[in-house]
Amino acid sequence: MLDRIDHIGVATEDLDASLALYERSLGMPVAHRETVESQGVEAVLLDVGEGHVELLRPLGSDTPVGRFLAKNGPGLHHVAYAVSDIERALGLFKESGIELIDNEPRVGIRDSRVAFLHPRSTGGVLTEIVEPAEGH
Repeated sequence: MLDRIDHIGVATEDLDASLALYERSLGMPVAHRETVESQGVEAVLLDVGEGHVELLRPLGSDTPVGRFLAKNGPGLHHVAYAVSDIERALGLFKESGIELIDNEPRVGIRDSRVAFLHPRSTGGVLTEIVEPAEGH
């Protein structure tokens, strides 16, 4: 059902400092940068192998990533897995008893289709399912 790890999401308050670490110090090139208003974040994808690290800066304190930072501080926010058919994957997760945050996919970075699974059902890890847009 899951094709591969697509990316890990890292919450940060200071996107420039995080970029200095990941791009300059760790050598990960920037693949894409975008503000995703619907999710309340500015996001930067950095290439690492066939996957990505996604840096997430909240657009406000009342956004999901803003609340995460207030509670937990900067660091690992979620793990995302690529799927070829997100509706099918969500149906299978629901049938198996996984608690869905999103019953329907929404638009994510680079026009991907995304949905989140609740950490209560995934061993304490916020899990994102990603159906990448064509060409990504």
